[in-house]
Amino acid sequence: MLIGIVGKPSSGKSTFLNAACLTNFKTANYPFTTIQPNLGESSVRIKCICQELGVIDEPKNSVCIDNNRFIPIKLLDVAGLVPDAHKGKGMGNQFLSDLARADVLIHVVDISGSLDAEGQDIDEGARDPLEDIKFLEEEIDFWFKDLIIKGDWGKFARKIEQEKLSFSELLYERLVGISVKREHILMAMTQSNMNFEKLTNWTEPDILNFAKKLREISKPILIAANKIDKAAGEDIFLKISQKYENKIIPCSALAEYWLRKYEEQHILKYTPGNADFRLINPEKLSEAEKNALINIKEKIFKNFKNTGIQEVLNYAVFTVLKQIVVYPVYDANNFSDKDGRVLPDAHLISQGMKLKDFVKSKIHSDLAKNFIYGLDAKSKMRLGENYELKNNDVIKIVTAAKSK
Repeated sequence: MLIGIVGKPSSGKSTFLNAACLTNFKTANYPFTTIQPNLGESSVRIKCICQELGVIDEPKNSVCIDNNRFIPIKLLDVAGLVPDAHKGKGMGNQFLSDLARADVLIHVVDISGSLDAEGQDIDEGARDPLEDIKFLEEEIDFWFKDLIIKGDWGKFARKIEQEKLSFSELLYERLVGISVKREHILMAMTQSNMNFEKLTNWTEPDILNFAKKLREISKPILIAANKIDKAAGEDIFLKISQKYENKIIPCSALAEYWLRKYEEQHILKYTPGNADFRLINPEKLSEAEKNALINIKEKIFKNFKNTGIQEVLNYAVFTVLKQIVVYPVYDANNFSDKDGRVLPDAHLISQGMKLKDFVKSKIHSDLAKNFIYGLDAKSKMRLGENYELKNNDVIKIVTAAKSK
């Protein structure tokens, strides 16, 4: 699973990545600071099952802080997108090809309206962020359309009609390189009011409409309304959030970055996603830094409860991508692995995944071959290979060769 960080130049994409991953990728207030894509590792946050089970866990593949489990995810920040990027303008071609591996996109928008379409500074509120949202979605839709057409739509459509081939299979072969799945294409076909028996009758707008639907399904976009603490930010957010309702989350990447940086330097205590922080070594801060922290409390925590960065990541993974968390163990009584570590691993998987598929993809393919049954470590009930895993399942796998 890979989350793409997108947006126009200078909107705060690299700052978002640095805040989420505590990295130091180059940032600046001029366009195209990011040339090569930046890959980072962050985490989603859930309430750890350790509290429900009454145990002290010892995570290996994740971290538990105050009964909150932080599970790693990958983020990719790509070059800024400008209008007509699909035609090669700006860093467009590189930007779009870098997006190929992403499963969901977080669009970092300058909600203060202080950047023009090219990412140049203008007065706050002078730019309508709705224009940024619209053009970015359109650019990616046009990119999808170009990939579907590949310059030979007529030939492609005639071949399918004349040889009675599967449109979904041939289109899948064209788009497999950008992580479009068969089920994405089938869903787009079902949800599109199009004639798939007569592809040669499709017009350019028809192809674009289908491309848009396929993009919405295979690369959904969540909006991060960045710079919410700026003077014009909150008013603009309230205005456009009505239109995008469940697709937009207010945030301040810069505030999150400094909170995490000061936590690393033992200046304050802060856990990503919390609604507050606590100073422990204020003497290490200048007056300007202290005032900046006061502003974070007053303008962000008081109005929005948190910086929004963790909320954006959680929403992208759990709501948009519909992931759940499963804990595999070796000892079902102590909820531990072979070395006695309690709840060592927490895995993100798609809702609806079957038990045997989980074993094959997340644990070991050999165990899947020798699979006998699974055991619900909480209820001690046996589970068959087609058991549909649930969120917070703790599972022991029993095989013919060995157990894990």
